[in-house]
Amino acid sequence: MDASEEILRKTLAEKQSAIEAHGNAVRALKAAGAAKPEIDAAIESLNGLKLEKTSIERQLQAAIGGGDSSLNREAFRQAVVNTLERRLFYIPSFKIYRGVAGLYDYGPPGCAVKSNVLAFWRQHFVLEENMLEVDCPCVTPEVVLKASGHVDKFTDLMVKDEKTGTCYRADHLLKDFCNEKLQKDLSISTEKAAELKHILAVLDDLSVEELGAKLKEYGITAPDTKNPLSDPYPFNLMFQTSIGPSGLSPGYMRPETAQGIFVNFKDLYYYNGNKLPFAAAQIGQAFRNEISPRQGLLRVREFTLAEIEHFVDPENKFHPKFSEVVNLEFLMFPREEQMSGHSAKKIPLGEAVSRGIVNNETLGYFIGRVYLFLTCLGIDKDRLRFRQHLANEMAHYAADCWDAEIECSYGWIECVGIADRSAYDLRAHSEKSGVPLVAQEKFPEPREVEKLVINPVKKELGLAFKGNQKMVVEALEAMNEKEALEMKAALESKGESEFNVCTLGKNVTIKKNMVAISKEIKKEHQRVFTPSVIEPSFGIGRIIFCLFEHSFYTRLSKAGDEQLNVFRFPPLVAPIKCTVFPLVQQQHYEEVAKVISQSLTTAGISHKIDITGTSIGKRYARTDELGVPFAITVDSTSSVTIRERDSKDQVRVSVEEAASVVKEVTDGWRTWTDVWSTFPHHSSGSVEADE
Repeated sequence: MDASEEILRKTLAEKQSAIEAHGNAVRALKAAGAAKPEIDAAIESLNGLKLEKTSIERQLQAAIGGGDSSLNREAFRQAVVNTLERRLFYIPSFKIYRGVAGLYDYGPPGCAVKSNVLAFWRQHFVLEENMLEVDCPCVTPEVVLKASGHVDKFTDLMVKDEKTGTCYRADHLLKDFCNEKLQKDLSISTEKAAELKHILAVLDDLSVEELGAKLKEYGITAPDTKNPLSDPYPFNLMFQTSIGPSGLSPGYMRPETAQGIFVNFKDLYYYNGNKLPFAAAQIGQAFRNEISPRQGLLRVREFTLAEIEHFVDPENKFHPKFSEVVNLEFLMFPREEQMSGHSAKKIPLGEAVSRGIVNNETLGYFIGRVYLFLTCLGIDKDRLRFRQHLANEMAHYAADCWDAEIECSYGWIECVGIADRSAYDLRAHSEKSGVPLVAQEKFPEPREVEKLVINPVKKELGLAFKGNQKMVVEALEAMNEKEALEMKAALESKGESEFNVCTLGKNVTIKKNMVAISKEIKKEHQRVFTPSVIEPSFGIGRIIFCLFEHSFYTRLSKAGDEQLNVFRFPPLVAPIKCTVFPLVQQQHYEEVAKVISQSLTTAGISHKIDITGTSIGKRYARTDELGVPFAITVDSTSSVTIRERDSKDQVRVSVEEAASVVKEVTDGWRTWTDVWSTFPHHSSGSVEADE
């Protein structure tokens, strides 16, 4: 628990005890018929203690971020969501049929923002790192997801309302209970608060039994009906389907895009000239059958992922371009800081890698690149942190894992995961498919090494397994050293050994005469190994929602009688870069507007002409609400004004220059400050009287 919060909770408990003692004293004085001045003095002292308690409660409420701040967050979120839905950035899917939880449609401006984010992602990662981009099917055969572990382990724990059958995520109910207690019940002891915070810290590590026990201990019931809940049980989040009309080939809608890259490793490695390191990337839809979707775009059943799999030699995780990000300094939240109750702090990336806080240079390089990507999009760098996974969160095979978390009205939200997954994925698919997914390093000179040699006796295997001989031989040859030595020991002691052939899906009995296993000194000309993978995985919808919130603000109209909504999108992601307004509805102004529009189209600048009769101020306000950074107002046939959204400053440029000026600023070749210092300023006068 944060030190200041702990002190405040202890002080509050002491103050409450003092109030109770003083209250008893006042009642005793009254019962004893004490003199009025004595009773009045005791009451005054009691009231003073109550005022002090109220003050401590306010301080504690501020320290834990509850009370008014939570109401303000809710009001802010509602204002953003109302604006987004009204301006058709996104809306609930199938709205006329009352919608389906966890499914949303992007409207025209939302599609444009998403398209711009993905275009910048490709530029920032795929082009910068010469990545190999692939596009794999959403429908995935069961065998692939069986190998990856998704069929057995891609589950959340679910509970049901025992009377209505409504389903809830068990960990969400426990998390909500703990957060609500911590934020709203100021009377709980420091020990109880510490217990609840510990539960939140280890929530992902609780077993089915532990989670069920906690739900019962705290008397947690169904949120909507207060009915009792069932015991938790696992629910697989994948959408199941079948491939082909027979229904005999099971499949799933992919829960992530990564597996399509892993199963194509062999061909991608060949395409890359059999050289490491290299990265493959994929943008695509993923599907998760969420138990109880909530929080808008943050937890949905169909969403866009952008994932990178950077394959690297496990013995050499240095990165040649690490020097480009080494001096970046941003909020990092290592596991030691989390466990000791401290907050995230700014750490130079080079220091984090050199001290071993971040496992290796390649992982550090991608953390730095993710930071640059998100801040260029418009994410507030002071509300962005990189949190290291705790030991209980990490997969057993992972070397290190960090989440880029963005603070929004729902709290800190994981938007990008950056993990060193070691060689787990390629090994799992090699074992299941029987196809070696490996890389080679050629030696300048041959090396003598002790090598385990596995020689299947094909004649004996053929007699024993007939048509399945090939699969048994391949499985024997694919054994790792540990398995082979265990089989050798069993054959020598018992004369036979049980052996699982994954391609047959069963165990077979291998006898001593069927395989020879020995260690020999051999000369090797190359090293064969399974590459490690560094995986940055981006939840595009989550990033976009946080971007919406970070970009949203309100300002008073010029008359001071109305709050106007504004999205301060950088030109990079703005859905429309520029609007063109003829000041009044006159044909010669409209002709100039068409000429400028054609120039903007030729320059590749998304724009919109507004020739409605509405006042120019209202037209400005309307486009500010869409986040359009620039507006060209045609008030002459020779020159026009260009207005910048956030400052509302305007400059005057010639008709011929207008499109090129907007393009230079939107493409980042020059800044608005530079434009402001180059061109004559224009005073709006009455132009924005209605804004």
